[in-house]
Amino acid sequence: MAEIIGVVERLWRYPVKSTAGERLSEVTLDERGLSGDRLYAVRDGGGRIGSGKSTRRFRRMDGLLRLGSRLGHRLDRPELLDPLGRPVTDPTAFLRAYLQRADVELAREDGVSHFDQQAVSLLSTATLDWLREALPETLVDERRFRPNIVLRTPPGTRPFVEDDWLGREGCFGSGARLRFTGSSERGLMSATAQPGLPHAPELLRLIATEHGNRLDALAAVGAPGPLRVGDRLKLL
Repeated sequence: MAEIIGVVERLWRYPVKSTAGERLSEVTLDERGLSGDRLYAVRDGGGRIGSGKSTRRFRRMDGLLRLGSRLGHRLDRPELLDPLGRPVTDPTAFLRAYLQRADVELAREDGVSHFDQQAVSLLSTATLDWLREALPETLVDERRFRPNIVLRTPPGTRPFVEDDWLGREGCFGSGARLRFTGSSERGLMSATAQPGLPHAPELLRLIATEHGNRLDALAAVGAPGPLRVGDRLKLL
């Protein structure tokens, strides 16, 4: 029997990877993830993707989190926003001046995925509320964790309830489905300052101590379909 585990409270999309995202009231879940999510990224001359960390696939580019991005109803060209929220006319020229790197450009995903791991991240209000109670002097905001879906869970739900979903499948009323596979290991971006949010290393320390540095539920797309704020999610 299916169990209702929560209601979609907010939807977030991040058109340009590692920049601030856009809040949506509805979006399509397609085979790749939320339509347009991380579809674009800042890429250097060696093909590495701008991120908050450096690996063989990613290149750390400080300052991206102070920028914004949005798509609206268009997927052919994202709008890049400067640190004051103003649209940028020429994204690549702006990024080269802003990052002081002559080899970067705004690029659409091709053969290399822009996702760190899975396509969709969910975070419960139970976990967010617990973090706020544990750190009352810290500005705890979901934007620090960059979820796609914030799920309003019933009163009394334990923090880190996302762990209970792993290995199972969730279904929305539209028929869209997600397969929960793991959780995100949190790094510097969760504590990094961004517009409206100061640097908060204590938040990262708490997550590391209390939950092995992991926070959220990551999911692959089981079946496409529309998602809307207010949709109920059932655990199958």
